[in-house]
Amino acid sequence: MSNNQATVAYFSAEIGISPSLHTYSGGLGILAGDHIKSAADLNVNMVAVTLMYKEGYFKQRMDEDGNQTEIYPRFEPNPLLEKLDGILTLPLRGRDVQIQVWKYAFEGISGNTIDILLLDTDVEANHADDRKITLRLYSGGKDHRILQEAVLGFGGIRALRKMGYKDFSTYHMNEGHCSFLTLELLNEFDCNEAEVRKRCHFTTHTPVAAGHDHFAADRVRKLIGDLLPADLQLPSLVVNSRVHMTELGLYFSRSANGVSDLHGEVARKQFPDFKIGHVTNGVFHRYWVGKIFREVFDDYLPGWREDPTRLLEIDSVPDEAILFARRGQKKFLLDYANSQTQRALAYKTLTIGFARRAAEYKRARLIFHDKERLVRLAKGNKIQFVFAGKAHPRDDHGKEILKEIVIQARELLGDVKIIFLENYNMWLGNLITAGVDVWLNTPLRPNEASGTSGMKATLNGAPNLSILDGWWAEGCRDGVNGWAIGDPEHANDAADADHLYRILEEQVIPTYYDNPQKWLSLIRESIKTGVQFTGTRMVEDYLKEYYK
Repeated sequence: MSNNQATVAYFSAEIGISPSLHTYSGGLGILAGDHIKSAADLNVNMVAVTLMYKEGYFKQRMDEDGNQTEIYPRFEPNPLLEKLDGILTLPLRGRDVQIQVWKYAFEGISGNTIDILLLDTDVEANHADDRKITLRLYSGGKDHRILQEAVLGFGGIRALRKMGYKDFSTYHMNEGHCSFLTLELLNEFDCNEAEVRKRCHFTTHTPVAAGHDHFAADRVRKLIGDLLPADLQLPSLVVNSRVHMTELGLYFSRSANGVSDLHGEVARKQFPDFKIGHVTNGVFHRYWVGKIFREVFDDYLPGWREDPTRLLEIDSVPDEAILFARRGQKKFLLDYANSQTQRALAYKTLTIGFARRAAEYKRARLIFHDKERLVRLAKGNKIQFVFAGKAHPRDDHGKEILKEIVIQARELLGDVKIIFLENYNMWLGNLITAGVDVWLNTPLRPNEASGTSGMKATLNGAPNLSILDGWWAEGCRDGVNGWAIGDPEHANDAADADHLYRILEEQVIPTYYDNPQKWLSLIRESIKTGVQFTGTRMVEDYLKEYYK
């Protein structure tokens, strides 16, 4: 394994490092956490920077009718985080805003530690409005977003300098929220663009245009003043006076990547002026493998925690050990699910999981496209479904999607067991991906940049039943480690739903109930596939391709 080839400053607006630290909302943040943890295990010389959200991302409550409400429990940083000495200041809205820096140290498997710095404007000396800048993740309007991104980018570089870090060979921006760091570096290097570009790398995560922040230049200047250089020659600034955060990051980067092979292609079309490669995402295997599987792997495949390629030898693990782990993980999930809902799920029924952010392109409702057909498939308690996911507090459309799932579940009561588990987070994500029999994913291709939850399921021996989008376009061996839904060239709700029902009827259900040897083979092949999609492999790719 590589040792200290790189000195990397990793910036992300959200980092999912622990279920008790509410500094993440979903995939982007969990990926950032997995990236840092995997880098620690590989002894990469890295430090990470994010914001300290004392009210984090919301806790979700769902009522009987499927209405989502949000509560924001306040997080007390002590004793989980260390408060660092000294306060930074940043001129925002014509005032000096004070920033407190907190530190979380993540220790890798061999003792290598990566510090995560969290920037906090909830400081007594600050104006009441400024104290709220970092209070919540993805809250407030555009002004709030600009202020948060200024604290992250400009404040993040200043925090690193204050801690004694002079410079890095790579400043890695995880999405456009971090791009203001390039302007702080520009200032440090006396407006020498080449010096900045030599040091920066950018990762883009979203094929969906709405996922890329851009703001009117006047609005930005009003909030951050001279921090925005007057003579900046960004294409979007020159053409339509807008600061496009992804473009800003790309413009000042020596290299950039999308997060799967397919997403790399999409990103190159999205931003044709820039050279964009790809590194397919991966997940931190030590965390996402369920507890019972961890114990089985420890017994039969020692060393798998340090070197996940040991899991390729899964064929040497006895059938009964694998089945024991699968049944145990499923029992954990169903025990919890049954404690939360009145619809008792059955332990021997094929259980299909679908858990993700409520966005239209993810098509959470595709399984309900033809309800009569779904009822026929489930006849005799053949299949049951576990759903979870949050909608952004201001995304009324996302909330409607969740509401519809809950209503459909109620309407199908007695015919198909469907439950919705509220407050999807790292802990629940781990429980579901490790516990279901099959992982369902139905995005409208090519909108799923990567999709890491399916990788977690696969490491736990749950075959994927998915559209060939994101990582699954690389990982799928149809009928061997899971199944491919739909025609990749022609995405269409009706045709995709029809194909999904056909696969369930002709392959998934009969194999699960009537061909235990084939099902065991699907479990083993899934685990082998998971090896290709670990954070270890991902960080090694970054070291090889981009952190040199």
